[in-house]
Order: sequence, then C-alpha cells, then structure tokens
Amino acid sequence: MMNATVHKLLNEQINKEFYSAYLYLDFSNYFKARGLDGFANWYMIQAQEERDHAMLFYQYLQNENQIVTLEAIGKPDKVFECDMDVLKAGLAHEEYVTSLINDIYAAAYDVKDFRTMQFLDWFVKEQGEEETNANDLITKMELFGSDPKSLYMLNQELAARIYSAPSLVL
Repeated sequence: MMNATVHKLLNEQINKEFYSAYLYLDFSNYFKARGLDGFANWYMIQAQEERDHAMLFYQYLQNENQIVTLEAIGKPDKVFECDMDVLKAGLAHEEYVTSLINDIYAAAYDVKDFRTMQFLDWFVKEQGEEETNANDLITKMELFGSDPKSLYMLNQELAARIYSAPSLVL
C-alpha cells in the first residue's frame, strides 16, 4: 500500500504538470502574437511534453492501484513586457517543478518507497535537462536577441524542434 503523503504528492503533481502545459501554451500564444513562430513552436512542444508528464504520473498511480483525483487547472496569469521575461519565467517554472519532484522523492525516500523513487529517477534527470534547455535559451537570447537577423536565425532554429514522446516505461 502506498504511503498517503506520497500518494497525495503524486496526485497533486498530475495537476501541476497539466498547469505547466497551460503555462507553455500561454508562452506559445505570446510568441505567436509577436510573429516568432519558432519560439511558439518550441513552447508548444514544451506543452506537449508536460501533458505527457502528467499522464505518466496518472498511469503510475493507476498501475499502483491508487485513486487519481483530478483537480481544476489554474489559468496562467502573467503579463509579459518582453521576450526575455517569458524565457526567464520558463526557467523559474522549471526550477519550481524540480523542487516539486525533489519533494516527492524525499517523501518516498522517508518511507522507503523504492518503486516510487525508481519511477521518479527519470523525472529527476528530465528536470535537469529542462533547466539546461531553459538556461540555454536565455543565453542564446542574451547573445543574439537584440539583433534582428540573429533573432530570425534563432527563431528558425526553434522552429525546427520536433516532438519526441518520453521514453519512460512504466
């Protein structure tokens, strides 16, 4: 039987992952309105990844014969002044998600829930990649974003990103 605290945190993470998808859809909308379709594509793919993450948590709880309780998904409410604000908000959000994953891992560790810890190992690695990607995007924008030709090239680079479903096997 899964520990009640671990179950609660895993269930809450489903909602938080769906919120992340909403947030990245909002970012995609922002860039689409700015005419930066590559940036919009990049965040649309981020939204797809977050939906998949939510479903991985959902499936894990179901596989463990745990009840899944779906909650309302909050509406993103930030208004951005510039492109860099969006990128920095993305990094801050990924750091927040990392802290959530770490909290679940710590709760599982405390009760010696090794199966959940093993499940979360993939997410720990994934969050490292997500933070690196967000940092890299900020660095590129700092280097090239003020030059229209360079921004165009960066936008083209981001437009080439394609969706790849997670390879975690439950």
